Amino acid sequence: MIDIAVSNLSKEFEVGKKILDGLTFQVDQGERVGLLGKNGAGKTTLFKMLTGELDWDEGEIHIAPGKGLGLISQIPVYPPEYTVEDVLQTAFQRLHDIEKELEELTGRMAGDSDPALLRRYDALSAAFEAGGGYDTATPLNKVCNGLLISQDMRGQLFSSLSGGEKTRVNLARLILEDTDILLLDEPTNHLDLRATEWLEEYLDKYKGTVLAISHDRWFLDRVVKRVIEIQDGKAEFYAGNYSFYVEEKERRYQEKLKQYEKEQAKIEQLEKAAEQLRVWAYSGMDKTFKRAQSMEKRIERMRTTDKPTKERRLDIKFGEREFRGDEVLTIKELKKSFDGRTLFDHVNLEVVGGERIALLGDNGTGKSTLLKILLGEEEPDSGKLRMGPTVKVGYLPQIIHFDRPERNLVDTMLYAQDCSTQTARNRLAAFNFRGEDVFKPVSALSGGEQSRLRLCMLMDEKINLLILDEPTNHLDIASREWIEEAVADYEGNLLFVSHDRYFIKQFATRIWMLEDGHITDFRGTFEEFRAARERAKSQAAAPVKAEPEKPKKEKPKRPGGTKELEKQVAAAERAVAKAEERQYELTLKAEEVASNYLELQKVYDEQKALEEEIAALYTQWEKLAAELEEARG
Repeated sequence: MIDIAVSNLSKEFEVGKKILDGLTFQVDQGERVGLLGKNGAGKTTLFKMLTGELDWDEGEIHIAPGKGLGLISQIPVYPPEYTVEDVLQTAFQRLHDIEKELEELTGRMAGDSDPALLRRYDALSAAFEAGGGYDTATPLNKVCNGLLISQDMRGQLFSSLSGGEKTRVNLARLILEDTDILLLDEPTNHLDLRATEWLEEYLDKYKGTVLAISHDRWFLDRVVKRVIEIQDGKAEFYAGNYSFYVEEKERRYQEKLKQYEKEQAKIEQLEKAAEQLRVWAYSGMDKTFKRAQSMEKRIERMRTTDKPTKERRLDIKFGEREFRGDEVLTIKELKKSFDGRTLFDHVNLEVVGGERIALLGDNGTGKSTLLKILLGEEEPDSGKLRMGPTVKVGYLPQIIHFDRPERNLVDTMLYAQDCSTQTARNRLAAFNFRGEDVFKPVSALSGGEQSRLRLCMLMDEKINLLILDEPTNHLDIASREWIEEAVADYEGNLLFVSHDRYFIKQFATRIWMLEDGHITDFRGTFEEFRAARERAKSQAAAPVKAEPEKPKKEKPKRPGGTKELEKQVAAAERAVAKAEERQYELTLKAEEVASNYLELQKVYDEQKALEEEIAALYTQWEKLAAELEEARG
């Protein structure tokens, strides 16, 4: 059954510039589809058309009859006195209406024995029970816990919340409504890691249809099974998740490029032949003139393939400063409180040269505050902080600010970097700011473009400690990849806050997890950190069986009685060594397939299983070794 059908849809906001130009696709019931495209390709415009908020010029949109459709980015306006709890309760409005009518029917039936009233009461009672009317608190609390909507927040006025908090509450309301079709427009933008993972788990079990716009590549890999890309107003289709889309898009590009090059070679060959025929025609051979004309017409018919293009890679590199010594940063007994709440306390950390650290934690735990203390923008309540003597910091904040946003890009570079106009334009060109774009005011740039400009200015500074605060937040995929290109080539020390798991996985070699006022320092990659957390969670959840003490039996000591145990211990040691050797091989394989998410996931799954096997082998070895030691007396 088709839930969404779009046929030959067209829309233009400026005369002659169609944002959608014959867009056609369909989404079947229960599908998980990712909607991709550059900023301005028309993705959000399409969502507004699907919800009826915006009209279109040509074409048709069909939503399956009787299906409820919810849009995450669209936050309804509620009465000013509505609390968050009131907003969440609107998800159960139908049940509330039924409950109210049941109460009215109960009062009427006390003085009226009309069978119609009883039939109506029975029908409503059945609908109320089937809809979960007798227990709305359980799903409500479950969703609120998953999306980190605290009991205190539920008592606040909805109008007093930030944009991100309103988005979370609206997402919770739509989930509680059990909408048939979910349109997700950047659903993870205002969610931290824990809430994002909860949403992914929810969508995995959700039985309805999902059409998602997202720049979160990890989310797309986890959630969507098919990709529709809007390109030049039309739809391109990819039968897989984001990783499949990336590989298939590159394959199609290479295929088109080969076709174009083959066509150009043939055209060049025919053009030379046509030119020779014309030469002969001028020499008096009239028949060859007609043959030349015929060949030229054939050449024009062959010019069917435009040269395929792809996004230009940035020609960028940080101006790195030489780092001397090992000491980068030392933190001792650091403490910071805010509004009577302790953000963190007893923080003791040391950073040495070459480390790449991801600072993780839920929203509001104090990650950005810690960065500000490191940068000297805020003072700690207590504790000490020391930077190495040769450390030079570069900082890309979460919210980009320019002192003079009315200046154009060239002037901004001239004043900030004290360079020539040509040098400024060359550096801007390396960051894909070309032509008339360099004379735009900074205020006219999108969020992604402002981040790119700030990064361009940062590149000129000689730094050896780069601090990034949510560097990919609110950026499209192309802008995220530009930043990643720059960071990948940077060889200095890196400390960053991020909820972008794709970015974290790519760069982190050490994790600082800020939670409950303390920092857990994990030396390893993001995948290793996740695996360690899962193991700890599994061990904590495993029931501990209390076994009754058995009376110890005296083991007879006799010459040679330990030989069998010695063989078993040696065999256990060989099994551990073999498993650890395999573990090392998998580590090398993970590096080889790092660019292939699907293959990498298989390796990680095998690593996880092998880690559990090694743990069991160690347990067996320790048990046998203890028995051997006891036998030797």
